Amino acid sequence: AGLSHPIGMAKLSKTVKRVQPSTTFSKRLRQARERAGLTQTELGLRVGMDPSAASPRMNQYEKGIHEPPHAMVKRLAEELGVPAAFLFVDDDRLADLLLLWTELGDEGHEKLLRYAKRQVKAQE
Repeated sequence: AGLSHPIGMAKLSKTVKRVQPSTTFSKRLRQARERAGLTQTELGLRVGMDPSAASPRMNQYEKGIHEPPHAMVKRLAEELGVPAAFLFVDDDRLADLLLLWTELGDEGHEKLLRYAKRQVKAQE
């Protein structure tokens, strides 16, 4: 009943925490970090962040509050064992394909490329 009163609503709205919308980068970063079995702090430390800033900075990246500079994106991707492109891919199927790509050796890469080229030609 107190919520229908304007003062009650004002009090309620002050307690609601506003959260930035998650970005593709933040979603993929968290996915890759969890896949690697690392905490935010561990990942931050592994890519050279100051120990006092590692957890908060990684948390900001994963919440979409900040995005790192390109050089940091490359370090994060390398540490997580994913292509940097994975961190920016909207399409879940393409993201899965990029993860599979990392598990294939050179021979697997060549086979997959040949297969994809055959599929494209077959559709023409």
